[in-house]
Amino acid sequence: MARAGLTPGLVVAAAAELADEVGFENVTLIALARRFGVKDASLYSHVKNLQDLRTRVALLAGGELIEQIADAVAGRAGKDALRAFADAYRTYARLHPGRYAATQIRIDQSLVADSPALRRTAEITHGMLRAYGLAEPDLTDAVRLLRATFHGYCALEAGGGFGAPRDVEKSWERAIDALHVALEHWPADTHQPAGHGGERVGHGDG
Repeated sequence: MARAGLTPGLVVAAAAELADEVGFENVTLIALARRFGVKDASLYSHVKNLQDLRTRVALLAGGELIEQIADAVAGRAGKDALRAFADAYRTYARLHPGRYAATQIRIDQSLVADSPALRRTAEITHGMLRAYGLAEPDLTDAVRLLRATFHGYCALEAGGGFGAPRDVEKSWERAIDALHVALEHWPADTHQPAGHGGERVGHGDG
C-alpha cells in the first residue's frame, strides 16, 4: 500500500534532489526510502524499480534543462542564440550536477517520443541550427559536435581537469566563437543520404 502523502511526482523530485547531493549514480531506492523515513518496499507503489526511477529523473532533468535553454534563446538567432544556449546548458550542469548526469543516460526512444520536453529539445536545437542553413544529415552531425563540446567542457570543468593558467571563462567564450565559425562554414557532404534526425543535446543518440 502506498504511504499517505507520497506520490510519483514527490518521489522523483526527491530523487533528483538526492542526485545533486550524492551523485546520480548513487541514487538508490534504499537511499530514497531513508529520505522519506519509509521502507524501500513502500516506493514500489510509485516507481517500478531503480531503472524506472532513474529514467523518470532523467526526463524531469531533461525538461528542466530545455526550459532554461528555451528561456535563454528566446528572440535570439545566430551566434547570440548559440552563446545563450551554451551558457544555459553549462549553468544547469554546474548548478545541478546529479540531474545533469541524468540527462546523459540513454532513454528508450518510445519514452522520448512520448515526452513533450524532449521533443521540444530537438525542436529548439534544430531550430537554432537551421538558422545556420543546416539540414539533415548535417543537422545531426552539428548536434553531435555541440553535445560533445558542451558535455566535454562541463565534465572536464567539474572534474578539475583544466590546470593551465588560462582563464576557464575565456576558453569557454573562445570555444563558442569557434563553434559559430564552424557552423557558419559547415562543409558540404554529398556522399551521405539524408537521415531522419532526432538527435538532441542530451539523452544519447536519437
